[in-house]
Amino acid sequence: MLPAVLVLLAAVADSYGAHALALDALLGAVPFAAVAALASFGEYLDTRDDAVVGLQSLLWGVAVVLLVLSCAMRSTSIHGVPPLAISSLVACLVVFAIKTVLAIAPYALRLSDLRPAKP
Repeated sequence: MLPAVLVLLAAVADSYGAHALALDALLGAVPFAAVAALASFGEYLDTRDDAVVGLQSLLWGVAVVLLVLSCAMRSTSIHGVPPLAISSLVACLVVFAIKTVLAIAPYALRLSDLRPAKP
């Protein structure tokens, strides 16, 4: 959850023009996302039957790649932010949104099974 908050903070900082703060937030998110990706992959290796756990692990890996790409593009930039850095930041936000939907989906399915008791 902390990597998603840091990426969201970076997006807000970029929108206000604080590109240095955005880079710092993204650099802070990289190790947390990497640890989460490794832990998620370990969980997938323990239980290979659950496809959702595998997809969550894959999405963590994609998020780490996008974070590193955005940090690399920003660190070499002299003036402003390159479009690839912004695109990878937005793509990382989309990945976190997909991860959130996947995490909430089982609970939403349970809510649809609830029916009022007959009087």
